[in-house]
Amino acid sequence: MNPTIDKYKGTLTAIGNRVLVSGMDFGEQTTKGGIILTSDDGNVRGIYPRWGKVESKGPRNEDPYEVGQWILVEHGRWTRGITMSNEGEEDLIVRMVESESILAYADEKPDDVRMSSSSVGDYAPDAVDPGQFVNTAMNKQKM
Repeated sequence: MNPTIDKYKGTLTAIGNRVLVSGMDFGEQTTKGGIILTSDDGNVRGIYPRWGKVESKGPRNEDPYEVGQWILVEHGRWTRGITMSNEGEEDLIVRMVESESILAYADEKPDDVRMSSSSVGDYAPDAVDPGQFVNTAMNKQKM
């Protein structure tokens, strides 16, 4: 018997200093220039941080971002998703993230953001400085 949960009805609450996120993009993307980038999460080209919308923060999480804001999560530092189903609402795929893996946060999800290094094979989009998306209060707090 496989105890895998495919869909959960109700709400989930993060524990400890963990964060529950939704809205992480793993599919095909189109750049501003119109180039279609296929889903390549399993390839070297697909190794980059991803944005997720904060759904819940654990009670010990004292980071300055809030529920509803977007966080940039270090590549691969999220769990597999669980589908949340609430009546009258669209299903959400929720993933758990450790607070130590959060690189930046923003009020809105940045568009067309890719992070890379020039050493990433034959595909090397312009590098993006995550600091430009971090609220200035967080920058001052960490200094």
